[in-house]
Amino acid sequence: MAAARVQLLLSGRPESPSFAQSVCGLLGARSGLGPWPTHCGLKRGQLVLSDRPFPSASARLPLQVGKGWPAPSLQRPPFCVDLGVAVILQSSDQTVLLTRRTRTLNVSPNLWVPPGGHVEPNEELLEGGLRELWEESGLQLPQGQFSWTPLGLWESAYPPRLSWSLPKYHHIILYLLVISQETQQQLQARIQPNPREVSAFMWLGPDVAAAVAATEDETETPRHLPPDLPPSVPAVELEDGRARPLALPTSTLLRTTPATPESAERVSTGTKFALRLWLQHLGR
Repeated sequence: MAAARVQLLLSGRPESPSFAQSVCGLLGARSGLGPWPTHCGLKRGQLVLSDRPFPSASARLPLQVGKGWPAPSLQRPPFCVDLGVAVILQSSDQTVLLTRRTRTLNVSPNLWVPPGGHVEPNEELLEGGLRELWEESGLQLPQGQFSWTPLGLWESAYPPRLSWSLPKYHHIILYLLVISQETQQQLQARIQPNPREVSAFMWLGPDVAAAVAATEDETETPRHLPPDLPPSVPAVELEDGRARPLALPTSTLLRTTPATPESAERVSTGTKFALRLWLQHLGR
């Protein structure tokens, strides 16, 4: 049997959460609040989480769960929670890369997210993040020309609302901030997105990112929108194998999760959480 990808330490005892169990709930968190500081061990192919310090812990990160999750009970086989990693790639001039997932993907179609995906067994978490960055954007970062730090953890279920259907996927996503020494223009010149996974990409600066991060599910309008927010954001869209400029309406990025199942273009809730953490890191 394969080793569990997400391991918990509860009162010092190891436990592997099943698909139907909320990691946040097992760690003593209450749904709807947070994020909760969580002690983490970043191991090869595995993430160890605890609500208290333990000898091999390497970081203390905020853990958040989306609204509407967890379900009180799920009729699912006893699969374990899976592990994913996403890269918040920051250019030297302080913009971050987001990609739009294609409409044909089974999970989170048409959502704006950072490059990321499934961590392979026995893969270092940074190694998995850089691999996903390369597979989705074509970007390979030269050794010695970037630094990195873990930002936070997001408990993700898809679909994101129980009113749509019972969740089919349950992951803990580790967001890694990777800071390149190259400018946005230098990175942009080397991007070659994978059209099977990416339909568009853009670079967000702190001002627009702050407005996007301020939007929340079940909220009609975002709070504290700056009066000089631009009506659109420059992006690049892939169409029939060709890249073309796109003026993406800023209002698209401010949308929240709809009440009914649909593939409306928007920024994922977990990505908004990661953008908040990125802005806090910039502030420090």
